Amino acid sequence: MFGIYLKRELGRRKKAALVIALGLALGIALVITVSSVSAGMSKAQDKVLQSLYGLGTDMTVTKAQSAPTSGSSGGPSFKFDAKSSSSSKQSSDRVMTQGGQALKSTLVAKVADQKGVESAVGALSLNVTKVNGSFTQGKAQSSSGSSSSSSSSGTNGGGQGQPGGGTSTGQPQVQGGGANFNVNSYSVVGVDVAHQGLGPLASMKITSGKTFTSAQTSAKVALVSKSYAKEKKYKVGSTFKISGTKFTVIGIVTPDSSESDTDLFVPLKLAQTLGDAKNQVTTIYVKATDSKQISTVKKEIQSNISGTTVTTSADLASTVSGSLSTASSLATSVGKWLSIAVLAAAFLVAALLTSSAVSRRVREFGTLKALGWPSRNVTRQVVGESIVNGLVGGALGIALGVGAAYAVTAISPKLTAQLGSTGGGGGGMGGGPGGGGPGQQSTQNTLEIALTAPVSLTTIALAVGLAVTGGLIAGAMGGWRASRMRPADALRSVS
Repeated sequence: MFGIYLKRELGRRKKAALVIALGLALGIALVITVSSVSAGMSKAQDKVLQSLYGLGTDMTVTKAQSAPTSGSSGGPSFKFDAKSSSSSKQSSDRVMTQGGQALKSTLVAKVADQKGVESAVGALSLNVTKVNGSFTQGKAQSSSGSSSSSSSSGTNGGGQGQPGGGTSTGQPQVQGGGANFNVNSYSVVGVDVAHQGLGPLASMKITSGKTFTSAQTSAKVALVSKSYAKEKKYKVGSTFKISGTKFTVIGIVTPDSSESDTDLFVPLKLAQTLGDAKNQVTTIYVKATDSKQISTVKKEIQSNISGTTVTTSADLASTVSGSLSTASSLATSVGKWLSIAVLAAAFLVAALLTSSAVSRRVREFGTLKALGWPSRNVTRQVVGESIVNGLVGGALGIALGVGAAYAVTAISPKLTAQLGSTGGGGGGMGGGPGGGGPGQQSTQNTLEIALTAPVSLTTIALAVGLAVTGGLIAGAMGGWRASRMRPADALRSVS
C-alpha cells in the first residue's frame, strides 16, 4: 500500500518533485566539484614537495647555518699560472659542498635510531663550477716620437731627450694579450646506491638506461637528468669528467612532476671524494613510522642531535606561493564555505517546497485521517516522498559534479608554484639546486603543475549521504506539518 501510494503521488507531482530534486542536485554538485578540486590542489602540492625531496620523505636533517668567518667570501676561487707560450689553455673544476655545510656520516645511523623514525639515508649535494679558456700573453713595447720598437730596453745612447734626435723613448708598455674563459656551473648529488627508495632518487624514474646497483658504491657511473642530458647532448654511454675523474652515463632520469633541479647523480662515495668531504653528507632524508607524528619526531631529533636543522614537509609547504597557493587557499576556504552556504540553501528550499506542497494537500491528508490513518502513517508518507526526491537529486548532483570534475581534469589548467626560502639557513628539503633545497636558495624556483580534479569513492558516498539528509530534512518539516492536520480541515476545504 505504502509503495503504491508513494509511486502514484510522485507521478502526479512530477514538476514539484523535479524542482526539489534539482535544488538538491545543484548543492550536491557544487560540493563534489569543490571537494574534487581541493583534492587536486592537495595532489599538486604533494607533487611539488615530492619533486623537491623525494617520495616518502617526511623530513630532512641538515646542518644549522654558521656565521661566515672574517675575511672569507664563501665563493669559488680559481688559480691559473700564465705560461711562456703566447696562448695557453686553462681548465679547472671547483667542487664545493652545497652551502659549505656538512654533517658526519655517522649521524645518519644516529637519526635512524631516534624514536619514531622508520629509516634514514644520507646524501651529499655538490656545486661544480667549471672554468675553461685560454690566456694570450701581451708584449712589452716602448714608444718613440714617431715609431715604436719591440725592444724591451728604454735607453738609446746619448740621444735621450736631445732635440732633433728622433730616438727618444718612454717607459715600456704591455700591448695586446687578454683572456677568454667560459664558466659552467651544475649540480651533483651523491646518493646511497643501496637505499634509493628514500632520498633524491625516490621521485625519479628512469627514461633511458638503468639505475645504480647496490654493488656500484665506488663505480664511476652517473645518472643524468633529462633536461641536463638534452643541454649537453648526453646519452647512455656518454662520458664526462669532473676534476679529472671520468664518469660514464648509465641512465637518464626525469622527475615524476616538474623539472629536476639536480643535474647529475653519482654514488655517494665518489661524491665525497670529489668534494673532499670524506664521511660527510649534507642532507639526511628521514621517513617516520607514523605520518601523524612527524612534529613529535622532529622535536625528538632536534633535542637529541644538536647543531642541526630539521625541516618537515609542512615547513616546506609554507614556502610555496604563486597561483597554486592562491587557488588552494580559495578552494579550501572560500570554496568550502560557498559549498556549505549553497547546500544549506538547497536544503532550506527543499524543506520549504515540501512544506508548501503539504499545505496544498490538506483535503488529501484530512480525508486519510478521517478514514483511520494515524498521524505516523501520514508523516511516513511525506518523508518517503522527500527521500525519493533527495535520492533523485543526489543522482543528478553526482552526475553534474562528476562531469564538472572531469571537465577540470580535461582542461588541466596550469598552476605555478614558487618555492622560496624556509629561513632555515642550511636547511631545506634537499631538492633545490644541487639538492640543497629551498633553505639554501637565494632565488625562487618556479614549477608548473597541471591541475586535476580526481573524484574519490568517499566523495560519492558523501554526496549520497547529503542527498538522504536533504530528503530527511525536507520530509521532517513536511511530515510535521502534515501530522498536525485534522479531519475537519479537509471538510472546510471542500467548496
